[in-house]
Amino acid sequence: MIAYIKGELAEVEENALIIESGNIGYRVFISTQTLSELPAVGAQIKLHTYFNVREDAMQLYGFLTRDDLEVFQLLLNVNGIGPKAALGVLSGLSADDLRFAVLTDDAKAIAKAPGIGGKTAQKIILELKDKLRLEDAFERKLEHNLTGKQKAVSDARDEAVQALVALGYSSTDALHAVKTVDITEDMDVEAILKGALKKMSFL
Repeated sequence: MIAYIKGELAEVEENALIIESGNIGYRVFISTQTLSELPAVGAQIKLHTYFNVREDAMQLYGFLTRDDLEVFQLLLNVNGIGPKAALGVLSGLSADDLRFAVLTDDAKAIAKAPGIGGKTAQKIILELKDKLRLEDAFERKLEHNLTGKQKAVSDARDEAVQALVALGYSSTDALHAVKTVDITEDMDVEAILKGALKKMSFL
């Protein structure tokens, strides 16, 4: 329902933050890892979100990267793992570390996460191992080791693909068009999008 929220970091709580967007303050639950990576109060931030609806509450969970959100959603598919437990796992392990722990059967590393015991760690490994590939884990790790400028370019590329999809193009065509653009470090999303749209006319 809510893919992401972009706004001002208004307040930081013990396990959540308040982000103000469109004169509305949203309370978003976050991991301790996300907490440690937050900018100063008053700064502009973007959180990728998961909207959880229960009988007695509606809650938002937020992540600074789409990768963290995707891993959080993977954890929710594990039988017996709810949003609070999944957030606990990502408080103890980064998305990269969790992938490698699952693929190498390192239950001890997963069990160190808050609220996660040995049996639950084994269950996470059992149910996620078939959904992860070692090649993807290494590729993600390399992406996360990019320099600041390289990461900005990667983020701009991703946003350009999303914009094309929003315009009605298929994700495959959008990705292909963006990949054919000769992207430089000084190009923003708009410049990449313009270049991709020119390429689309030749697809």
